Amino acid sequence: MLPLEDVRAVSLAVNVPGPTTAARLVALGASMTKVEPPAGDPLAAAHPSWYDELRAGQQVVTLDLKQTADRARLDELLEPADLLLTSSRPGALARLGLAWAELHARFHRLCQVAIVGYPAPDQERPGHDLTYTAEHSLVVPPNLPRTLVADLGGAELATTAAVALLLARERGGEAGYAEVALADAASAFAAAVRHGATASGGSLGGGNPAYGLYPARDGWVAVAALEPHFRQRLAEQLGLDELTHEALTDAFRARTADEWETWGCEHDLPLGAVKN
Repeated sequence: MLPLEDVRAVSLAVNVPGPTTAARLVALGASMTKVEPPAGDPLAAAHPSWYDELRAGQQVVTLDLKQTADRARLDELLEPADLLLTSSRPGALARLGLAWAELHARFHRLCQVAIVGYPAPDQERPGHDLTYTAEHSLVVPPNLPRTLVADLGGAELATTAAVALLLARERGGEAGYAEVALADAASAFAAAVRHGATASGGSLGGGNPAYGLYPARDGWVAVAALEPHFRQRLAEQLGLDELTHEALTDAFRARTADEWETWGCEHDLPLGAVKN
């Protein structure tokens, strides 16, 4: 039996963070009804395959919440539900009669996880993954990030918040409300930057020759031999007296990146090919 097998959830959240959270909850056993506006989830138009992956196993219902009948239909879905997931700004939810105080007064067992951009008191401030990560030194211009750190990290925070609310309720507490800010997720992921670990020359920023990227005969190799026993084994297997950037650069040019990855597995070393 999955841990959330008896949990019924409703999600009004579109784009990336909300659907990712919903997918995580479904993977834990929750029954999920995904409510979409008439125009659909923007993710479906932008990246159909990703949308299909995240909505798998969910019932999708189209409702125009500005229409009385559709708004009443949402209340019917919320009546037996354990959890509501939202990703709109508080002002927009209030205009739809979905502020937490109103919801809690009507649906005593319903918990809510509200995904917002910025923490209080700035929940109404607009933003997206790029702005959150840029403000926390996770963007290096002119390159755009390779992944959505705040959105995906925020989804994990939202999943944790949902499980915590449900657990507290099952232990005899009231149904509760949790607000998850995507900017907070970016801040959490920026801890290594704040503490200098990944700064240029830092322990994870090029200062340690055994932790870095090296050009191979074809492609690049990622080496992460941080622990002493890995460093010693790497030096022994490469026939090096000392691990230096220069020595490793020369050594890794001898094979392709894929060949080095296979070699790393054979010698129980944390080494892999960089995939583009």
